[in-house]
Amino acid sequence: MQSETPVPVGHIPSGLFIVSVKDEVNGTIDGYLASWIQQVSFNPLMISLAIKPGRPAYDLIKAGKVFCVNIVGEHDKTYLKHFWKGYDPHQNPFDELSYELGEKGGVILKPAKSALECKLISSSQPGDHEVLFAEVISSYVMDEQARPMVHIRKSGASY
Repeated sequence: MQSETPVPVGHIPSGLFIVSVKDEVNGTIDGYLASWIQQVSFNPLMISLAIKPGRPAYDLIKAGKVFCVNIVGEHDKTYLKHFWKGYDPHQNPFDELSYELGEKGGVILKPAKSALECKLISSSQPGDHEVLFAEVISSYVMDEQARPMVHIRKSGASY
């Protein structure tokens, strides 16, 4: 059935994630709310993620810094409010959040269900977002019983 509204690609379910990275030079932590992340390979274990250039963490990830994909669980969503509409870089939400550094230096949010430390392998920019391909170099489970949160957008035309 054809309609006048935007194509409902937003109805494709995805998870919700906080992608985080630490700049070792000045010690700041940056990150953003992501929903376009998917496993793309078993060997090596790799994921893809879409990010709009200029978003928080983009430059650090593109520079090859280890980054972390924190998988949001249904058990605790309180920390999402810091990322939902973006944030002022002078009021960094990581200053108020509980986190630890992983064995490879990734920023792991303690309230998340689980986390993947990753390293950029390659990228492609087919449209307004860049698709990054990253190898999973370590992983952590903080809450084995929690279910991953599922997100469905109303439209594929905007966030």
